[in-house]
Amino acid sequence: MTTSQPPASQVLDRVLVLEMVRVTEAAAVSAAKLIGRGDEKAADAAAVEAMRAAFDELAIDGTVVIGEGERDEAPMLFIGEKVGGAIGTGPRIDIALDPLEGTTITAKAGPNALAVLACAEEGNLLNAPDVYMDKLAVGPGYPDGIIDLAKSPTENVKAVAAAKGVEPGDLMVCVLDRPRHAALIAELRALGCGVALIPDGDVAGVIAVTNEDTGIDLYMGSGGAPEGVLAAAALRCVGGQFNGRLIFRNDDERKRAAKWGIADLHKIYKLEELAKGDCIFAATGVTDGSLLKGVKRRKDGVLTTNSVVMRASSGTVRWVSGEHRIKR
Repeated sequence: MTTSQPPASQVLDRVLVLEMVRVTEAAAVSAAKLIGRGDEKAADAAAVEAMRAAFDELAIDGTVVIGEGERDEAPMLFIGEKVGGAIGTGPRIDIALDPLEGTTITAKAGPNALAVLACAEEGNLLNAPDVYMDKLAVGPGYPDGIIDLAKSPTENVKAVAAAKGVEPGDLMVCVLDRPRHAALIAELRALGCGVALIPDGDVAGVIAVTNEDTGIDLYMGSGGAPEGVLAAAALRCVGGQFNGRLIFRNDDERKRAAKWGIADLHKIYKLEELAKGDCIFAATGVTDGSLLKGVKRRKDGVLTTNSVVMRASSGTVRWVSGEHRIKR
């Protein structure tokens, strides 16, 4: 007897939104045991193994399309890996993930470390190699096409400022604090912009543009492509615009692009090309940050978590507080 697959439009209806939170919670709780211990690899490995185990409890046929690397380079949750407890029979889901977004942050007990994932119906998340990506993001409420990676940072800042009815110097731009961004930072400050430098964690940085309370108007700069797809999925759920362009630094990375079917190495991807259709985004705080509080252990031994889960089709955003009674 053959088992038929559910229609694509019903696939995500079979995956409960809160099940995705259980996966990010598991990764965050495991990584939190290593906060401030100075061991990035151990923290990442703990998050990866916990996330895989949590996926295996779900009745899905999942494929990692954005992960920690490709099969020949990463032993854990690599691009192309199958996850879930119903391989071949469950609904087919594409998954983008970062079990620990902010390994250095976690090792140093810094802010904004997250366990994050996004899932969508099969074929609806960009299947890209694990390379860098130029990113440009703005929150909701602006005319479509207000930002464009083909234009200069100055042009993008002036366009957003004009649409907002303010001067460029009234805007705050979030940028990863990296030497490669020195020229970008200088250009922004020459316009009078405030520049919010973050040490790591650009998923939270991109999502910050959607929340007026953060004071962040734009996100600019390069970072990991996996984080770009994850952030795009979050923006699909809550609004905003995003441009991404993959960066290929050598022949090896260009060959990997061809392996995953990417022919145009200079293509600027819009939000709907990175994450289209219905999708779910979930994140759990590992350390305290602007988006979520981190994992805490109470005096009674109970671990507390804070998570957010979003869904594009309904536009809902749920903030989830959890208590975990872990057996000693």
